[in-house]
Amino acid sequence: MLDTRPAAPAPRGSRDAVRPTGRERPFAADELIVSKTDLRGVITYANDVFLRVSDYALDEVLGQPHNLIRHPEMPRAVFKLLWDGLGARQEVFAYINNLAADGGHYWVLAHVTPSYDASGAVVGYHSNRRRPARGAVQRVLPLYQRLLAEERRHPNARSAVAASSALLGEILAEQGQGYEEFIWSVINREES
Repeated sequence: MLDTRPAAPAPRGSRDAVRPTGRERPFAADELIVSKTDLRGVITYANDVFLRVSDYALDEVLGQPHNLIRHPEMPRAVFKLLWDGLGARQEVFAYINNLAADGGHYWVLAHVTPSYDASGAVVGYHSNRRRPARGAVQRVLPLYQRLLAEERRHPNARSAVAASSALLGEILAEQGQGYEEFIWSVINREES
């Protein structure tokens, strides 16, 4: 059967066309950025804070992959860790730098959880993001820069993810902690 539905609107340019400007897009400490996706990571819901901070309209994000807002300076190893955790039906906390439609960026502390139907099957994912403390981002940056440097040494995305994931595992093992413990240690240092 021929699908006669109109195609989903293309976002304002492709991610390749959005170039980071280095300008930070602010949002208040008491605001939550919320989105929901299906099992493939396609956006099914975005709240008004998400839309304002990302500089997209609702019709530009619905039906689009959530990686629409992936900043090129974010290590792929962090996203692999996120998807691995969600695949194991676990909630995941991560510091993420996102790219807005205007090229601005905004750091978030993301809390991503599986969404379940009445029978207990995972039907998608729910993400709440809040503004991290400036000091937390400064403590995360050196780790992320090391992972990015490792990724850039490899000829393709697959080998880059494998190499940076291995490096992340080594770094965390040296510190005697997992990624979630690392995230909580950053948060706890900030609050004390």
